[in-house]
Amino acid sequence: MAWIPGGTFRMGSADFYPEERPVHRVTVDGFWMDRQPVTVKEFERFVTATRYVTVAERPLVPADYPDADPDLLVPGSLVFQPTQDPVDLSDYRNWWAYVPGACWRRPQGPGTGGRARGSHPVTHVAYADAEAYAAWAGRDLPTEAEWEFAARGGLDGAVYAWGDEFAPGGRMMANTWQGSFPWQNLLTDGFGGTSPVGSFPANGYGLHDMTGNVWEWTSDYFTSQHPADAPHACCVPRNPRVTAREPSMVAGEPGANLPRKVIKGGSHLCAPNYCLRYRPAARQSETVDSATCHLGFRCVSRSAPPVNP
Repeated sequence: MAWIPGGTFRMGSADFYPEERPVHRVTVDGFWMDRQPVTVKEFERFVTATRYVTVAERPLVPADYPDADPDLLVPGSLVFQPTQDPVDLSDYRNWWAYVPGACWRRPQGPGTGGRARGSHPVTHVAYADAEAYAAWAGRDLPTEAEWEFAARGGLDGAVYAWGDEFAPGGRMMANTWQGSFPWQNLLTDGFGGTSPVGSFPANGYGLHDMTGNVWEWTSDYFTSQHPADAPHACCVPRNPRVTAREPSMVAGEPGANLPRKVIKGGSHLCAPNYCLRYRPAARQSETVDSATCHLGFRCVSRSAPPVNP
């Protein structure tokens, strides 16, 4: 883990998506954070030690999904399937498919996986799965404020975790989608799916893959926008948390009966023409039961800071 010294920063962005606004001052205390997302190999150790069964591997309760196709009420998870040509970007069903049998062991469904993926971030983990791993490891999931502060790496206000230029000097700094999503991936960064953790440079705090590769769970419930900035420096929120679950639910949308958590960082499926969210300020909501091929997590510890020799 890396020690994140804490401090006051400007959280959010006024230049991209509405849910990132308004920019507001926040203070976080120092904490430890995993240098990289939890890997398949690390998650396997947890499962071996505890015999834990992930949400994607459990039988579904029909009453929880009244509008679902009965044939799909079997253990599985969401898998990205690229299209052959441009499609309507307003309908995610054009590229997402519920695949029976897909889970952290078999990310594309039955017959996929293998030891070569051990150094890749674990995926197909719902919020409860990430929370269970963190508890087993004696750690926690980060709050949204902690996550964003750490992702900025000391570059307060920068667009990306490494600065304001997407590919400085032509160098790819994260695993994202280059080309036109969801059909044309130019693979400029060398990866068509997830990449082994640490494949790209660390940020200023020594953290890898804070943006791109996989989205990451945080412990905060989702709100449609940030709170307004405190009028005076004395009133800046310290270690804020969003603990109210009811406001995170969205009536009329799939999973309306389920609370939503904030996920951060974007993934290898984020492209300039769709979901330009491989930035520290970017945020999305995800229902707590969701498990997908581009969503993982990392942990934090709020134990004592390191002692200078």
